[in-house]
Amino acid sequence: MPPVKGKRKSVTGTRKLVAAGFLLPALVLLGALVVYPIGFSVYRSFFDKSGDSFAGLDNYIELFTDDTILTAVKNNAIWVVVAPTVATALGLIFAVLTERVRWSTAFKLVIFMPMAISMLASGIIFRLVYEQDPERGIANAVAVGVHDTFSESAGFPRARPLPAHPLKPAGGGAFVTKEPASAGTEVLLPLVGVAPTKMPSDAAPAKAAKTADGRVTGTAWLDFTKGGGGKPNVIDAKELGLKGIKVEAVKDGKVVASTTAAADGTFSLPEAADGAQLRLPAANFREPYNGVDWLGPSLVTPAIIGSYIWMWAGFAMVLIAAGLASVPRELMEAARVDGATEWQVFRRITVPLLAPVLAVVMVTLMINVLKIFDLVFIIAPGSSQDDANVLALQLYRSSFGTDADLGVGSAIAVLLLLLVIPVMLFNIRRMRRETRR
Repeated sequence: MPPVKGKRKSVTGTRKLVAAGFLLPALVLLGALVVYPIGFSVYRSFFDKSGDSFAGLDNYIELFTDDTILTAVKNNAIWVVVAPTVATALGLIFAVLTERVRWSTAFKLVIFMPMAISMLASGIIFRLVYEQDPERGIANAVAVGVHDTFSESAGFPRARPLPAHPLKPAGGGAFVTKEPASAGTEVLLPLVGVAPTKMPSDAAPAKAAKTADGRVTGTAWLDFTKGGGGKPNVIDAKELGLKGIKVEAVKDGKVVASTTAAADGTFSLPEAADGAQLRLPAANFREPYNGVDWLGPSLVTPAIIGSYIWMWAGFAMVLIAAGLASVPRELMEAARVDGATEWQVFRRITVPLLAPVLAVVMVTLMINVLKIFDLVFIIAPGSSQDDANVLALQLYRSSFGTDADLGVGSAIAVLLLLLVIPVMLFNIRRMRRETRR
């Protein structure tokens, strides 16, 4: 007996109603949380700060004329180009390396672990990492350590003589004796202005240098007695020698001899120094190297991008490693048998076969960095936050606070949406192509 057409239509209609009933809650949420906010943001972007007067395209014109917003646009462009590219490249390198190391699982765990840390916590961590003081910021501690390895630091940046001392300024930060030195006579080079904590840890109590025929000897020391007491130009028992301070003998503007003081401040110069003035060069007193201003106007954006890469390189590595596991090993082995080097196998076989996975990672990270906010807001100090500004941060600054302009804030939100849409469309087209295959 053939089915009744009316009953078939009734069943089909019932199924559609059931499907609509299941979809309705999701559609309501989608409309309330996505469609309505987007529509209202577009509508609000055409009104002025108060929302009472129609402003036309004025808010959008301000996006491309205001210097602060233009800086945010420029920084967003830098983020989109640099951060996804570097994070994907590092992820690719790590994924390939994990196939060649013995403890690959542990290696992947260590690299991926930063993904378990929130943006807020990562921002706080890197704010401390980039701290200017080398005793607190690990980045500058490393920079200072490397610098001091290849370039000796000055030991006494604020040392100076008193008016009663036998030294006078020589220009350029150097000091020179008021009278020429004579062989066989002790020369005193007292200084003040060195904090006890800045003195060399192995500095010894200063003592008078032994005179010697044909040599110019003397003592350079800190002419300051802790707790008070002592006399100027006299070596007291509690005063320390200026270990490592450089002493030069100068005649007619030329250095004829030089030496450095011992732990007790004593030094000795050859006979050539007889009749010369002794000079303490400016190199003794220059300010010590204090590291790099990571969070200054010029480096703040690269520094924050570095913290982002630290977090997301592990994400890229995991996805690429999953794709790498599906690459046919026969192709690689055949290429090696044919004489291809490892670099040629990597460049001509591995990378092309991983192109779809690399595209997924790049697109995901590009969408992610277009919305970057947390790291910039936390890491960049107030003095350089304008230089590190990005669109999401400017959206927050324009939309909240006592001087909020919701018209400009809504225009920035629409601009961000327009920037994300092309990347999303590219991703959708790529996924459809993959499905057809």
